Amino acid sequence: MSPTESAYIGPVDTALAIDIGGTKMAAGIVDEDGALLHRAEAPTPATADAEVLFAALLGVIECLPPAAPTVCGAGCGGPMTRGGEEVSPLNIPAWRHFPLRRRLAQATGLPVAVDNDAKALTLGEGWVGAAAGEQNFIGMVVSTGVGGGIVLEGRLLDGAHGNAGHIGHMLVEPGGRRCVCGSRGCLEAEASGTAIRAITGQPPSEAPPRVVARTGMFVGRAVASVANLLDLRLAVVAGSVALGFGQPFFDAAQREIDALARLEFSAGTRIVPAGLGAAAPLIGAAAVGFRGALAGG
Repeated sequence: MSPTESAYIGPVDTALAIDIGGTKMAAGIVDEDGALLHRAEAPTPATADAEVLFAALLGVIECLPPAAPTVCGAGCGGPMTRGGEEVSPLNIPAWRHFPLRRRLAQATGLPVAVDNDAKALTLGEGWVGAAAGEQNFIGMVVSTGVGGGIVLEGRLLDGAHGNAGHIGHMLVEPGGRRCVCGSRGCLEAEASGTAIRAITGQPPSEAPPRVVARTGMFVGRAVASVANLLDLRLAVVAGSVALGFGQPFFDAAQREIDALARLEFSAGTRIVPAGLGAAAPLIGAAAVGFRGALAGG
């Protein structure tokens, strides 16, 4: 399978891939076989100025060696309007209704496609990662924030405005912590890197075992609900928190899934680490670009 449909990969050579997160921004060159050829990254500036942030992103792109990509794909936190015409990442306050796709097209001179960063990762994992060949699965990023993308019957779900898959805003703890979205008890408010730092007063890398287990439990709770709702049995998870916590996190998540996904079609649902490792966000962003190229923009 491709960036979920094998037909999505068109006659292109390389993509300029861009990943924009609350902690860091990255850019790379990815070929049509899903190989990351070059990458550059920098911390996301702590600024309230949208133009300072965009200039920093262009600076990361300029750090790449000379190349001649034919498309550009970008993954960015959401929510956003369909196609990334305007992005308002919850963990990047400087961008509210920022016209990301248009500005990237102007800056690069390339056809640009933009999607949610977790949907982008899902495309990449279904193309050449841990979900290659799978027709039904959820991809997740558990990092500064929590996001997701859903593939059913081999197709990535977009939703009415392109925001399908926002698993980070599923309720996992009634009456829980206040979320940046305005609700309470969302997965992102309980299990993201931002939440862990607020709960413990320490970065996730220093979280004690009980916090690792708690985080995995909440992620497993959300995955079980998705499995029960959508008739899928695989969750592929990336992100600095999930991968940094490692096997204890995945064990805790799997225990919760086993306890809660009990329907005949959801029993046996598995949660596994993303197969593309640190390259996953950029390979996913490239998949967004290739998908957009085949769709005609």
